[in-house]
Amino acid sequence: MAILEEPIKNQPLVKNYINGEWVAPTGEETEIINPATYKVIAKARASTKADVQSAIDAAKEAYPSWRRTPPVTRCRYLFRLKDLLEKHFEELSRVQTQEHGKCIDESRGETRRGIENVEVACGIPTMMMGYNLEDIATGIDEYVIRQPLGVFGIIGPFNFPFMIPLWSAPYAVATGNTVVIKPSPEVPLSQMKLAELVEEAGFPPGVWNTVNGAGEVGNELLISPDIKGITFVGSTRTAKYLYAKCGETGKRAIAQASAKNFMVIMPDCNIKGTVAAMMTSFFGNSGQRCLSGANLLVVSKEDDFYKSFVNEIVTAARNIKVGNGLDESVQMGPVRDKAKKERITGYIDLGVKEGATLLLDGRKGFKIAGDYPDTCFLGPTIFGNVTTRMKIGCEEIFGPVMGIMRADTLDQAIAMINASNYGNGNAIFTQNGAWARKFQYEVVSGNIGVNIGITAPMAFFPFSGMKDSFFGILHTQGQEAVRFFTESKVLIQRWF
Repeated sequence: MAILEEPIKNQPLVKNYINGEWVAPTGEETEIINPATYKVIAKARASTKADVQSAIDAAKEAYPSWRRTPPVTRCRYLFRLKDLLEKHFEELSRVQTQEHGKCIDESRGETRRGIENVEVACGIPTMMMGYNLEDIATGIDEYVIRQPLGVFGIIGPFNFPFMIPLWSAPYAVATGNTVVIKPSPEVPLSQMKLAELVEEAGFPPGVWNTVNGAGEVGNELLISPDIKGITFVGSTRTAKYLYAKCGETGKRAIAQASAKNFMVIMPDCNIKGTVAAMMTSFFGNSGQRCLSGANLLVVSKEDDFYKSFVNEIVTAARNIKVGNGLDESVQMGPVRDKAKKERITGYIDLGVKEGATLLLDGRKGFKIAGDYPDTCFLGPTIFGNVTTRMKIGCEEIFGPVMGIMRADTLDQAIAMINASNYGNGNAIFTQNGAWARKFQYEVVSGNIGVNIGITAPMAFFPFSGMKDSFFGILHTQGQEAVRFFTESKVLIQRWF
């Protein structure tokens, strides 16, 4: 077993970063648990209304000067931040694993995707350009100028504590806005480390602020008249509330929400490559990913193919090594905390009651690599004979649970997918181009994969979503993020 180097030591106190200073919140104290060891690794205090207002005030005060900073100069701060992120790449990744539980390679992937968004935002002098046309009428010219708006709130989830705020923050500050970031209270350490590097990069005070706490902090951002918009990733229930509240207060909103993704298996798929992709899709990040596979939908009238493929899946899942994510040989870490484990096992219990066939039971029968308590650990779970009428077939479980379904035809499979309330990241596995095109054309889903198990867009493409998986118009990342964080001012002029 590899040496499990832990960068978080001595139970540090998580602080807010406001106006270029580190300030201890004044609310109730909580403990941050490493889900693998179930030991306290840090302590945090919730921010009060006064704490949040202090961050908003600092961002508001910093905005006029930052807005007038030339875009190329703003980008130099991001270039310095990017260099520091590269320098601290391994440390950042290990912090994520320690506070969340995911495997170290998954954390390294998260770190890389976060850095890529900083890199893309460094192109803002080009990305923020407007456009113009002379002589729209005789002697009259017209221009579009993209201008920043002010202060934005960024609310992060627990499952990707480092990366997801970076889907928004670099674009917001690059375009001339200032930000207040609220990490998930379960995993605040990644954002604290990021703020340390922001400080080292020399960002002016008030441009980048971080406040810790739970829903009360988010609500303060929602109701504040000084916040011009919110980006959010979390559950559909919270996303709907946030989107409605932003509508009431006139804020822009990007609200990315829950999912129930289908991985469609056609009989001509590449078996070896597809099985490997399914292991990563369903059990990577311990299933705690809005792009995780949830339902494995095998399209075949032939029992032989169905039975053979399911056998390959169960065998591969049974051999997944579960343990501390800092162990390089481990393939699946724990779920984030005890309450999440109980929620997932509750769904497994429910699946049995609903009549699904339990082919692999992640509640028992698996070994943890190393001497760790089983408090937050689960093994991969696989159900057969699942239907879309079952709760395990239509509700988001957000854990390492696979439901296997069957369809006779691709048309039937597409109808099953489109009947779902969610439309986040569905995929087809086939060597048939006509089937692939039909799938991408007809499936109502923001992200589509063809022989891709995790349909995660690169930083220069938007992270899309449809139905109850997304509320808003524009999306995070790339050009759409630039449009979200700016307003198009139209100038029409004539000179006599």
